Amino acid sequence: MPLARALKPMIVKEFRQIRRDPTSLGMLLLLPAALIITVGYALNFDVKHVPLVIFDQSRSGESRAFLVQFRHSEYFDVVADVPSYAEVERCFLDGEAKAAVVVPPDFARDLLGGRDTRVQILLDGSDANSAGQALNYAARMTTEYSSRMIAEAFRVRGRSLYLPVDFRPRVWYNPDLRSSLFLIPGLIGFILVLTAVISTSLTVVREKERGTMEQIMVSPLRPLEMILGKTVPYVAISLAAATMILVIGYFLFGVEIRGSILLLYAAILIVTLGALGQGLLISTVTDSQQVAFMISVFSSLLPSMLLSGFVFPVASMPVVLQILSNIAVNKFFLVVVRGVMLKGAGFLDVWPQFLFMILFALATLGISVVRTRKRSV
Repeated sequence: MPLARALKPMIVKEFRQIRRDPTSLGMLLLLPAALIITVGYALNFDVKHVPLVIFDQSRSGESRAFLVQFRHSEYFDVVADVPSYAEVERCFLDGEAKAAVVVPPDFARDLLGGRDTRVQILLDGSDANSAGQALNYAARMTTEYSSRMIAEAFRVRGRSLYLPVDFRPRVWYNPDLRSSLFLIPGLIGFILVLTAVISTSLTVVREKERGTMEQIMVSPLRPLEMILGKTVPYVAISLAAATMILVIGYFLFGVEIRGSILLLYAAILIVTLGALGQGLLISTVTDSQQVAFMISVFSSLLPSMLLSGFVFPVASMPVVLQILSNIAVNKFFLVVVRGVMLKGAGFLDVWPQFLFMILFALATLGISVVRTRKRSV
């Protein structure tokens, strides 16, 4: 019997079962859309509007000219002018402010006298990420102010400012350094792996609990045909979900595909097959939906979030975790999807990642077939 004819009844049955089960259909279609919208807006590394207090002890025209850049910056929101260090500390303790600028009393005198003028920046280090970025913003603004003052002093003397090193940075692939361009491609793999593993494992285990799996096992279908019949519908729905994610990413976050869309979909197809194989493998070792759900979450959510480089760079992890990260198929998918979408990378640039994803998909699907064959014997 031809393979297509043998698979057709199984594929039709799976589509009908998915249609009758709103939970599985919602997990495959609605959950990815909800996740990319909520996480895409909520998970943002671009720190702006840091609440700032100002302690201006000079109260001169020069200090006000220096502080005006903080008052009109998108990176800081001045919430108060305080009269003492005690008030600065109170604002930090109350959570009213995360940063403070302290101008010394002799600011104007030193500045006009051509002497070094010190300005203090205080930061609430309980939020290390915000504090670090706020420090960078404040340092850059202070440096730009100092450069303008030096240029003005040279102009008054009739001389031009000489810079020994003309530093001109240029950022490729993400000129505005928007974190959404970094996060959205990563969310594609994270969402696809999570939803595919969980939905597939729960669907098969649900058949075990209802007793319909035994009917399939005694049918003329071979284990390989059964695995393929259960995989094809979820592959089609996962590809539709991936398309929906890409469309939402483009219209809501401006994330474009710079490389080959066919190469991108090839990577999506392979990583989806691997995730579905992982879900089927989990279903072969469990007989309870609760156990299958916990194993699915533990084996897909944690590696995809913590070990793949989605949020934390793999190179910054301890050596043991760097080695352990190789079990996360999403780690290799992220290299492909970010390379294709952001850099326009071709197949020759990412073929090692494709090789690992193919091996992962073959391993999970192959082990699932073997375990299914043993169960049917």
